[in-house]
Amino acid sequence: MDVDPAPAGRLAAAAHRLTEPLPPLLVAAERVANTVALGIHGRRRVGVGETFWQFRAYMPGDTIGRIDWRQTAKRDTPFVRELEWEASQTVHLWRADGPGMGYASARAAGSKRARADLLLMALAILLDRAGERVALLDGENPPATGRSNLMRLAAGLAAPIADRPHDLPTVRPRLPAHGAVVLAGDFLAPLPEIEAALAGLAARRQRVHVIHLLDPAELALPFRGRIRFHGLGRMAGTDTLIPRVDSVRPLYQERFEAHCAGLAALCRGLGFRLARHTTDQPVESALMGLAQGLAAR
Repeated sequence: MDVDPAPAGRLAAAAHRLTEPLPPLLVAAERVANTVALGIHGRRRVGVGETFWQFRAYMPGDTIGRIDWRQTAKRDTPFVRELEWEASQTVHLWRADGPGMGYASARAAGSKRARADLLLMALAILLDRAGERVALLDGENPPATGRSNLMRLAAGLAAPIADRPHDLPTVRPRLPAHGAVVLAGDFLAPLPEIEAALAGLAARRQRVHVIHLLDPAELALPFRGRIRFHGLGRMAGTDTLIPRVDSVRPLYQERFEAHCAGLAALCRGLGFRLARHTTDQPVESALMGLAQGLAAR
């Protein structure tokens, strides 16, 4: 029996239109999040709070009792009153945008930037399912929940590097005290610069989780023979030709591990959690560690 191809074609076209608004990053992150057991539980307690923090627009899921009617009367839309304790349920995400984040060796599953995007997006999905409010640390939108917020996060992470050319985080002036921040980057800047950036988050009493994201080649320097290395970012234009990479590998690894040890010591001193993740490892392992760390109060 002959089958009319027109209905199938219309169905395929409709399905394509349906999935077009969904960023590819969000689709991939959904797959990763679905493979990780949810270790984060919502920590909302209605009526619990100590000091006023801010007003924010009413969102689906908020109870009527949380609406501040006096503030709402001054606006066109309902507003709710948030307290300082409730602000601790907000999580800000940040991903480094330095030129080196685009590096991917033959052993890696992709670039450091792509891995950070996928990891943070999958984490945002898990947090959203647990009722946590999430935002980008360097974004314009306030922490929120819901599918539309996830779409905004995916769009923000997918924005061109030129829009947010930072390899170290900066602290927003309205960052709520006692919140959580997740930082994903290679952190290859000089340690004094890293210390200055992270100290600003410590001053805001943030619970900070640092993902030291590296390519496996950066750890092992597996190259052989005559290699020309091209400088990136602040090192642009400082290409270096090494006749025999094997001869410099021990010194390179010694200095690299010294930098990593310095970063670990810095995070310990500030009370931050630090985890190393390389792009040849399963992203699920890093996601599970983050979920467990954020679940621990």
